[in-house]
Amino acid sequence: MNIGEASDATGLPAKTIRYYEDIGLIKPARAGNGYRDYGGKDVHRLAFIQRSRSLGFSIDECRSLLSLYEDKDRASSDVKALAVDKIREIDRKLKELKSLRSTLKTLADDCHGDNRPDCPIINEISRGVHA
Repeated sequence: MNIGEASDATGLPAKTIRYYEDIGLIKPARAGNGYRDYGGKDVHRLAFIQRSRSLGFSIDECRSLLSLYEDKDRASSDVKALAVDKIREIDRKLKELKSLRSTLKTLADDCHGDNRPDCPIINEISRGVHA
């Protein structure tokens, strides 16, 4: 199938598929005319990458997951380790986002939100900024 058909089959934009090829995540065959020819295995790999990305895995982590997926002698502990590392990263980001939300909520609560120019949000953002 051509790239348009692979795009339709996976829901990935053609540009993304080309990028995944450029960085070596997929290696479609080439037809006699030089066009990419995506087979079922390519579409499956693309779907695997798409699902991995939707779970928050980076390109390098997807590369590792693909390698583990294709290794029939893999240890499930290796796959679990990647997932646990990702969970830790997500937890760290959630903690950071909660802190940012709390700070911004406090600032918004302290702002009168009226026609006066005094604004604690602007004051906080500009604190430490030298003009």
